[in-house]
Amino acid sequence: MPHLVRPAALVRHATLALAAALALTGCGAEVTSRGGGDGGAQSGGHYPVTVENCGRKKTYDKAPGRVVTNDVGITEIMFALGLEHRMAGYVMPDDRGDLDSVPWKDGYRKTTWLSKKTINKELVLGARADLVFAGWNYGFNEGEGFTPAELDRVGIGSYLLSESCRNGRGKARGVMPPLEALYTDLRNLGKIFDVEDRAEALIAKFRGQVTAAQAKAPKGSDRPRVFLYDDGRDRPLTSGAYAGPHDIITKAGGDHVMKDLKDSWTTVGWETIVERDPEVIVINDYGDTSAEQKRKFLTSYPPLADVSAIKNNRIVVLDYADLVESPRNPAAVASLAADLRKLKR
Repeated sequence: MPHLVRPAALVRHATLALAAALALTGCGAEVTSRGGGDGGAQSGGHYPVTVENCGRKKTYDKAPGRVVTNDVGITEIMFALGLEHRMAGYVMPDDRGDLDSVPWKDGYRKTTWLSKKTINKELVLGARADLVFAGWNYGFNEGEGFTPAELDRVGIGSYLLSESCRNGRGKARGVMPPLEALYTDLRNLGKIFDVEDRAEALIAKFRGQVTAAQAKAPKGSDRPRVFLYDDGRDRPLTSGAYAGPHDIITKAGGDHVMKDLKDSWTTVGWETIVERDPEVIVINDYGDTSAEQKRKFLTSYPPLADVSAIKNNRIVVLDYADLVESPRNPAAVASLAADLRKLKR
């Protein structure tokens, strides 16, 4: 949102604009002068602002200053927007890979790792949080008594990850295509924190990455049937149409075998997978069970013996942070597109 700058504040405004540009340099994006603040007193008439989040309108009178995030994708959305200085810290297990090699490594170095266990009310109260950025099954869970409503009762705001929005069918999740969920959160957070140009620059960059990958992706009859395997022995946990892997697989040139499943992350029966006969299996690499252990299970599980992906040893591994909603999604599209091209040769 444009705002007027008084002459006495010109130097300060120029400094903020330069800082915003430098924050995006590492992301390969360019910014203009509009909306280059960070929610401070410089924002002039920017506030109050209202955004729609999972079907609810929320109004912010100022930018939150002590945000607690839960999990890697959510945390990296904040870092990608250059908002680590607005964070009290993050909660994340220690199985999320090498955080020193990611584009947002400086954000991790500058921000407190509050816990490697489950996020809870006591933790965010101890951090003096004014906003918790999490999601249904990404931290928020009625069974644990940690919900946006409970935070409201103790005066702490919440922002829900759009990938996790519930759609009105019980606890099923998903109200928009996965990459649109990422762009929606970037745009909303850009507005909440008065960094709209940063958000729009990232969205433009990510859309460009995806478009470039699609141009080289398999097409038509060359598109292989792809199944996402998260974990599970008796019943596999996988992605439906509203979790990140759906768009990653589809835009990378694959035919997602669970595209008719109107949910995000959920379990299905092995018989469904056998019937749909995927030609490629993508393993989600995270947790106590390694990608290699998952591969060994898949290749030795008798019901899958005649599945094309197993017979032809067409198994791809992607990292957890590539597959949940995160700023790594567009690069994952490009990576998988390259893998699918190789596997189809």
